[in-house]
Amino acid sequence: MALSEENAIAMLRHTVATLAYRAAKVLRGTPAGFSTFAGAAPQTPGRILAHLCDLFDWALHLADGSHKWNDTAPGAWEDDCARFFAALEAFDRRLAAGAPACDAGRLFQGPIADALTHVGQLAMLRRLAGIPMKGENYFRAEIVTGRCGADQPAPRAEFAG
Repeated sequence: MALSEENAIAMLRHTVATLAYRAAKVLRGTPAGFSTFAGAAPQTPGRILAHLCDLFDWALHLADGSHKWNDTAPGAWEDDCARFFAALEAFDRRLAAGAPACDAGRLFQGPIADALTHVGQLAMLRRLAGIPMKGENYFRAEIVTGRCGADQPAPRAEFAG
């Protein structure tokens, strides 16, 4: 079943808000040293976070009709966290302003789905680094379309330790 353009944009915006909620949970309470944790992964958390920022810079360019990619080096952890949420907010504002210049499905299958994967990687790396977070029933989470910054509500249904 194909979604109308309006429904596809609404779904993208809700997905971006969901990503913001999940990413805020993963990034909250991580020490700056987590950025360089080597663990068992081929990439450090700092490199993954910089890539997440690049994904949403790219998504914004795609929505505006250009294919511009920048591969940035990791910065300070707090700065890259702020950059990531700023990029999510800019992308959401662009989606709210009107139909993207490219197919909404491609925006989902490219930068958005990739970002969901990387937020999961960061969650796993937290556990490996000894700073795990509690699991949560995300179905009950307070996720609101348009709320894409780091200031997310507290979890409603976390699982016990």
